[in-house]
Amino acid sequence: MTGRHVTPGASAPHQADHARRIWGFHRLASRVSIAVVAGVLGILAVGQFRGQAGAPALAALSATDLTQLIANLTAGNDQLRAEITDLRDQAAHLTEAHDRGETTVDELTGDLGRIRAWAGLTAVSGQGIAITVRGQLGGDGVEDLINELRNAGAEAISVDGVRIVTGVVVAGAPGALSVENNAIGDAFEIRAIGSPQILTGTLTRTGGVIAQIGTTYPDAQLTVTPVDMLTLPATDRTLVPAHGQPRL
Repeated sequence: MTGRHVTPGASAPHQADHARRIWGFHRLASRVSIAVVAGVLGILAVGQFRGQAGAPALAALSATDLTQLIANLTAGNDQLRAEITDLRDQAAHLTEAHDRGETTVDELTGDLGRIRAWAGLTAVSGQGIAITVRGQLGGDGVEDLINELRNAGAEAISVDGVRIVTGVVVAGAPGALSVENNAIGDAFEIRAIGSPQILTGTLTRTGGVIAQIGTTYPDAQLTVTPVDMLTLPATDRTLVPAHGQPRL
């Protein structure tokens, strides 16, 4: 049997050419695959966009025009999202400012109410004590009681139904007392809003104001009674300073 003998030099060009053809085929296949995928994606995107739009004008646009249109819409959507975020931030700031404003108004209203109550411009209610006075008592004795109540922390005081504020004085000899030019009888009541325990203890302590008044006016009888709820009227006086002015 006669065998074929192929020299190495003769087969090398043939193998190299075969390798180039295989490499070229792979490159062509890759390009075709990429082109097919891109084409399918483009067709799907354009088809979906046209189907959603439903406008005849969009059907006449080229792929390039549609791509640009999509880019513009995307940019517009991004801008709208940014504006929505900005508006939400503004709404949050306005809500916080509104809440702070309401808090400030509530605080100012509360402060004003306390000032008006302290000044006697409004009626006030609360716990406190009632001092029943019977017998002969001079105006100085009543003023001593009022001063002692203030020193003990009384927040509001009234004598025979008249609110005690700046300028209101109880004066007169025993049996001829008056407050705000209104005569007071031999029996009347002094009311004070504050801590019943503190006010009672201050007035009735040994050597306190009631003991002193008993020495000066032995015919006067004073009874201190803690009360859970008292109501004191507002003053009738016009509390406008005649000489002083507020300094801001």
